Amino acid sequence: MNQCRVRSLFLIAFSILLISTACAGEDVGVGNLNMFDYEKLPLQVQSSPVSVYQAYQFAIANKSVMEHIPCYCGCGDIGHTSNYACYASGELEDGTPIFDNHALGCSICVDITQDVMRMQRDGKAPAEMKAAIDAKYGNFGPSNIK
Repeated sequence: MNQCRVRSLFLIAFSILLISTACAGEDVGVGNLNMFDYEKLPLQVQSSPVSVYQAYQFAIANKSVMEHIPCYCGCGDIGHTSNYACYASGELEDGTPIFDNHALGCSICVDITQDVMRMQRDGKAPAEMKAAIDAKYGNFGPSNIK
């Protein structure tokens, strides 16, 4: 391979890395939000991008809000009944969440949670949050809240 071709391949690889890092999600800033303890998250979640593990932390810690927020990724077909269900499939007797891996690979789930995080930080009421999520994501598919 000639030097020019090697340099071009390097620039392409570097560009892909830069783009994928930029698209890994934004840190929405957790401020005064109620967040689940990072150390108690599964290792797979801890090693995910910041936007993903923060979404898990928020969803788990704010179950009473997130159970009323729909998801529009199509996960209703697998039994999810709210955006919360994208992160947890239930709880053990001691209250420990049973983590669901679905949101690890679903940007719609995470985006919805990040939007709720922003709205929570801005002092929006749960009904306002749900209405905003319905308006923004309703075109993606059916709500998983019946």
